[in-house]
Amino acid sequence: MMKNIAVFASGNGTNAENLIRFFNKEESLMRVTLVVTNRLTAGVRERAADLGVSCLYIPKEMWKEGTEIRRCLWERGIDFIVLAGFLVRIPDILIEAYPQRIVNIHPALLPKFGGKGMYGDHVHRAVVEAGETESGITIHYINEHYDEGTIIAQFRCPVYPADTPDDVARRVHALEYEHYPQVVARLVGALQE
Repeated sequence: MMKNIAVFASGNGTNAENLIRFFNKEESLMRVTLVVTNRLTAGVRERAADLGVSCLYIPKEMWKEGTEIRRCLWERGIDFIVLAGFLVRIPDILIEAYPQRIVNIHPALLPKFGGKGMYGDHVHRAVVEAGETESGITIHYINEHYDEGTIIAQFRCPVYPADTPDDVARRVHALEYEHYPQVVARLVGALQE
């Protein structure tokens, strides 16, 4: 039976595009059928349209309570939610409606460099400034606190002494593109068993 995935993204949407391309193949039993964003100007909207995936804009003020968002997801038969650079806290009502079915990717090795305000270039800059010798990605379930949900998987890359935040970002993005779709596929596949 087909499983429907919603990808939540706030920005340019390169991870969302990667997920859509990975899942939306003819033979797949899992499909990204919806992209949700909180920003009208998010590049992910155009990427979704180019790939034939519906995109739903939900303004920030609707995320506090979440009842309308939950209704929209249920109406579209969404089974699993994947956060891909989504910068709004997920309301408790969605966490309760989708237990162990909402995952996030964080561009560092949690618990280091996590929490509110730690996203994208902020994380890579902090990693370099701290003199870390490695970084990577953490894929985790979400809970009511930023970046504190149960860790599902981590993948590592080196950080060299001469690295800039952009150097670290390139290595981390490569890990995201390679591993995030595969981990999500494993988790969604487990729903079918």
